[in-house]
Amino acid sequence: MVLPQIVADILRYIGVSPNSRWYVGIATNPRDRLFNQHNVSETNGRWIYRDAGTEQNARDTEAYLLRHYSFKGGVGGGSRPCSVYAYEITSSTVE
Repeated sequence: MVLPQIVADILRYIGVSPNSRWYVGIATNPRDRLFNQHNVSETNGRWIYRDAGTEQNARDTEAYLLRHYSFKGGVGGGSRPCSVYAYEITSSTVE
C-alpha cells in the first residue's frame, strides 16, 4: 500500500518539485544506506527517511514516487526493507 503521509513528508522536505537531483530508495537500515553506502553527509547533506511499517508498504511507496515524480533510483532495498528514504544528489554521493 502506498503511504500518502510518507509521500507528503518527502515532498514537503524537498520543498520543490522533485527532479533528477534527488534519489529515492528503500532500506532495512536507512542510516547505513544513506551515510555509508550512498555517502550522504549526515551533517551537511539533505536527506530524509520514514518507516513504512512493512516491506510491501515501502516497495509500493518507492514505486509510486519513482513513477509519478522525477526521482532517480530503482528497485532494490536488500532484505526486508521497511524504510523509504530520499536524498539530494551531490558530487560526493554515490548512486
